[in-house]
This record gives sequence, C-alpha cells and structure tokens, in this order.
Amino acid sequence: MNLSSPAAVLAWTAAWGGAALLPDFDQGGVSWNEGGFLAKPTGSTVVTMWGWVSWAPARLVGKLAGGHRWGTHDPVLAPLAVAVLALAADQYPLTQLPLLAVVTGAALHACAPYIPGRLETTTVGNLALSLTGAWWLTYHAPFTLHWMPLALAGGTLVHIAGDALTRGGVPRPLATLPRAAGGRRARMSADLFVTGDPRFETPIAVACALTTAVLLVRSTGAWQHVHTLAAHLP
Repeated sequence: MNLSSPAAVLAWTAAWGGAALLPDFDQGGVSWNEGGFLAKPTGSTVVTMWGWVSWAPARLVGKLAGGHRWGTHDPVLAPLAVAVLALAADQYPLTQLPLLAVVTGAALHACAPYIPGRLETTTVGNLALSLTGAWWLTYHAPFTLHWMPLALAGGTLVHIAGDALTRGGVPRPLATLPRAAGGRRARMSADLFVTGDPRFETPIAVACALTTAVLLVRSTGAWQHVHTLAAHLP
C-alpha cells in the first residue's frame, strides 16, 4: 500500500470515513406531507444523500439484510462482503465508479457541518460532487486504489464496533446466516449507552476527528510546515 501523496492520503481517509456509514444502508422510510400527496425519503445519512436514487437500493438492501442492524451489521459477513465487492469493482472501472461515488457521497454528507456552503447536503449537489470525485479517482488519480478493499472493510468494521457498544447491539458473528443460532436473532451488546446519546457519542466523535486530523497532517507532510510555523511564534 503506497500513500505517498497528500491526494492518496485524503482518498484513503475518505474511503474509511465513507465506508463507516455503509452498514446503515439498510434503513429507509417515507415521510408524507400533511395532505398525504407528496412523499419524502427518510433514513440514515447514506440512504438519503441522493434522495430517491439512494433510497430505492437501500430499501432492497434492508430487505435482503433482514432489517436494520442485522445483515449489514454482521461483524464477519458485512466487512467481508464489502471487501469482496471492492475487489470485484477493482477489475472493472465502470463498476468501481459507482462504488466510489457512494463512499464519497457518504463522506461528504457526514462532513457537511465542517464544509463551507450547503452544496454537499443537496441531492443534486452531492450526487454531482460524488460522481466527479469518483470519476477522477477511477480514471485520472496519480495513484492506484488497490487498498480499497482494506479501507472499505475497515470502515465497515469500525461502524459495527461502535454500534456494538450501544444498547441495540449488533448480531453475533455469522448469526445472520440461514439457520444460524437455531433460527434466533442472536445479538451482542456492551450496553454502554443509547444510540444518539450526545453525552457519549459527542466526545467519541470529537476524539476520532482530532486523531484523524493529526494523522492527516503528519502523513501528508504538512506537519513540517506546522512545526516551522510554531517555531517562529513568540
């Protein structure tokens, strides 16, 4: 794995970050307006980022997975499935592009609070940015993407590990296989807090963001510039 350029490091980081949202590509609903005539897709960040375009396949994934926090949250099968998908996509640019677009779109939508403007939060804007970024990575990036299976599997596993800390938990490894655990939906949970509790999630998110920022600065060579600047401060 060669991450010798800042662009490669940013792509690697975005792949991990976007993949960390992929397990939630199993939930989605519909919100109707007061008159009951117009419907709006609802769900997780990765489900709603492109409106109906992302919502429709998410509904299919949710059904195939057996519902939210089931198949896509299996600690063994989910990362393995994502890695195999990335390996297959690596062989064909036309299949790699949509996979990269999904990961890029998820990362953009999740980082929206820290990005100036609102373009990445709109359906058309996010889709355009995601496809453009995926197209550049697929056809014009000055580095290879052979690390994609590792990055996507790693990001998926990070999400599952985080959900395992919550009260809802995640499936036990391989419990999502047919007839596994005697047909029971065996789950595991550390039961430390409820999903969405800011008293726990906010400190964890801040710590992860700071760690990522420091690693990015050091790995891209920007650390030397920061060190030089600090040396000239009074």
